[in-house]
Amino acid sequence: MDFELHTLNNGIRVVHKRVNSPVAYCCIMINAGTRDELENEHGMAHFIEHVIFKGTKRRRAYHIMSRLEDVGGELNAYTTKEETVVHATFLKNDFSRAFELISDIVFRSTFPEKEIKKEKDIIIDEINSYKDNPSELIYDDFEDLIYEGHPFGRNILGTKHHLKKFTKKHILEFISRNYNTDQLIFCSIGDIPFSRVKKLAERNLGWVAPNYRKTPRVAISQYHPKSKSVNKSTYQTHCIIGTTAYDLQNSKRIAMYLLNNILGGPGSNSRLNLALREKHGYAYNVESMYTPYTDTGLFTIYFGTDKENLEKANNLVLKELTRIREQRLGVMQLFKAKRQIIGQMAISAESNENLMLSAAKSYLVYNQPDPLESIFNQIESVSAMEIMEVANEILSPKLLSTLIYR
Repeated sequence: MDFELHTLNNGIRVVHKRVNSPVAYCCIMINAGTRDELENEHGMAHFIEHVIFKGTKRRRAYHIMSRLEDVGGELNAYTTKEETVVHATFLKNDFSRAFELISDIVFRSTFPEKEIKKEKDIIIDEINSYKDNPSELIYDDFEDLIYEGHPFGRNILGTKHHLKKFTKKHILEFISRNYNTDQLIFCSIGDIPFSRVKKLAERNLGWVAPNYRKTPRVAISQYHPKSKSVNKSTYQTHCIIGTTAYDLQNSKRIAMYLLNNILGGPGSNSRLNLALREKHGYAYNVESMYTPYTDTGLFTIYFGTDKENLEKANNLVLKELTRIREQRLGVMQLFKAKRQIIGQMAISAESNENLMLSAAKSYLVYNQPDPLESIFNQIESVSAMEIMEVANEILSPKLLSTLIYR
């Protein structure tokens, strides 16, 4: 059965897929993330993701944690540049319990002052821990380089300086401005009739006052390639090479996904892994990533290597980029590349949790599902010439930025 859609009077969209399983999943996805923060709110989206678990009009923090865990379920949340998500996993008989709980968390949190203070200390510890991990920190610094001056470039955790100034008033202002009912999806997967899902949606979400988004997001400024080297005194040299790429509305993003998978996707047979790790032993970890957003996209290649191998490893990366720009894939190479990414996506979709989160995102962006069969058909239609064209559009040397931790 496909996903079914119901829109409440306040604009909240309810999406459900019925599957034959004893385990069910649900989430609330809000179209608000780091890029929606004002300058004095750096880290606010992520901070709210933490403090909404610390008390509601009905529950204390302990009761929130215990509500699903008492019946073997799980409750979690995450923040991205563009979304905040609260999600739960549970037995299907506990669906109403989970639905009520995540609705309570998102819309009835009270943000007790003592919990706000405590959570600031926890996130500061998280920031400190993150700074101790250069292979992760370099991604944030690279985005700041690429999107300099725009909220998109800010790291999700925020800064100690901003965190310390956050108050309950600031939290409520951010929620009022960004938790818009027309930008919110409730999505679930489980062996529950859609009629029951709609009934519970009216009870748990129907009372929320309409709050539609009034102002558009700040547009991404023009991209200018940059190179930067930072002395971090790390044992290993870390390097990111990348550029902006296609957004979620661009039809070329499918070819870009395929191109990324060939270059440095999760398979150990990716070109970059074969060149840097398997053939020359220059890097333990080398990968490329393509992340499309609503009005921009980001492509990155990361590797870590010994200081004396930096130039050689970098030259190998550039050689592979030249190769994919100038040499068209053969028939068998293209066939294998398509089979690989289709297999990876099909396996990922076997996780109902992944499928739920993907569907929620699809409804948030396109207001409709993006069925796997449709995606597979689009992948199959990509030609070797299209991959070359995309490679030349995105991976031209004059468009690449570089960040190095020495």
